[in-house]
Amino acid sequence: MAVVGPSRHSRVSMSSLLQTSGHQGAILAAAQPYYHPQHTHQSPTTPNQDVQPDRPIGYGAFGVVWAVTDPRDGRRVALKKLPNVFQSLVSSKRVLRELKMLCFFKHENVLSALDILQPPHLDFFQEIYVITELLQSDLHKIIVSPQHLFTDHIKVFLYQILRGLKYLHSARILHRDIKPGNLLVNSNCILKICDFGLARVEEPDQSRNMTQEVVTQYYRAPEILMGARHYSAAVDVWSVGCIFGELLGRRVLFQAQSPVQQLELITELLGTPSLGDMKYACEGARTHMLRRPAKLPSLSVLYTLSPQATHTAVHLLCQMLVFDPDKRITVADALAHPYLDEGRLRYHSCMCKCCYSLANGNRRFTLQFEPTASDVFDDEWERRLTSVMQVKEEMHTFIADHLNTSGRVPLCINPQSAAFKSFASSNVAHPAELPPSPHQWH
Repeated sequence: MAVVGPSRHSRVSMSSLLQTSGHQGAILAAAQPYYHPQHTHQSPTTPNQDVQPDRPIGYGAFGVVWAVTDPRDGRRVALKKLPNVFQSLVSSKRVLRELKMLCFFKHENVLSALDILQPPHLDFFQEIYVITELLQSDLHKIIVSPQHLFTDHIKVFLYQILRGLKYLHSARILHRDIKPGNLLVNSNCILKICDFGLARVEEPDQSRNMTQEVVTQYYRAPEILMGARHYSAAVDVWSVGCIFGELLGRRVLFQAQSPVQQLELITELLGTPSLGDMKYACEGARTHMLRRPAKLPSLSVLYTLSPQATHTAVHLLCQMLVFDPDKRITVADALAHPYLDEGRLRYHSCMCKCCYSLANGNRRFTLQFEPTASDVFDDEWERRLTSVMQVKEEMHTFIADHLNTSGRVPLCINPQSAAFKSFASSNVAHPAELPPSPHQWH
């Protein structure tokens, strides 16, 4: 089953944070204990216990990820750096939300925080460092690689995506950026959903607007493309459907240059939606769609994606790619589809941690193959915090409480490591590298 695409090497942009050795010394002195204090006898660790940045493995709109070794146990882990956290109330709340989610998650197919680096004094608190599990690749790297994907691979990958999503949705969390690059995979084909920078708790009040600045365009649900001000967990299911089609065909299912063109490609496959199917769309988008020549569905072309696009596979895929989000299949129902029976069996027979083998060779299976969250994710604090300073204080206290209960030796970053200067100056993606904004319908 081993399938590993190229490793998650990515370029990181360089800034001028460390311009001179004197400036570097001032930053290090102020930023303790992120960086190992070199002139004190009361440091929490010794230099050979410090984290040494190795190489960048990913970067995006909100953070940079580096591979490091945990000096406490020698384990290779990922260190996510979230710089310039407190530039605005919106961005600081987003980071705190992601941090709390990473500490909340307890699921095999969802990436969670293993540790957080102890922050400096509140006055110098500007960035966050989170340690997570390190996986060798991601689904995008695997899809574009020349390595053949067997049907078993597709089924076990899709099963794990939906299994992780069921957990998130049971906690009332919408991921809002499900795409192959946000699905980490290791050499044993274990998959974990990552990157919760755009995730949020589902809004039950349909009168409250939700941002449309979500989901990479190729995986964006039609209701978001058409300007819906409120949406549900169904947007994640649409994204999974796009990925399922991409696994079958080894190419992006709807690859357009603009949101409007994206919608055109969708209607070429699904046909022109009815007025009822567009009930969440804004008036301008509905008018645009009704002015276009009517198109009939052409779902039979899905069988041409590959020989692996069997009747059962296409049946499930068609239930994910439904224009009306209210008619789209739920994650729970998708997991019950016969197509995933073999994926579930393979995963729990030899891959998962929730089942185990007995001394006599028999397998002891868990009572709950697709567990839900023990509680919903609490976001009440978001309404309580109304200033950047309040968020900063809340985040500082949250990290301190987390470290006090972890019982582990706090980590520092070694500024003498060979890659430290590149690590300290690594930044987030440039605007040109970010997904396009939603179309402004008139």
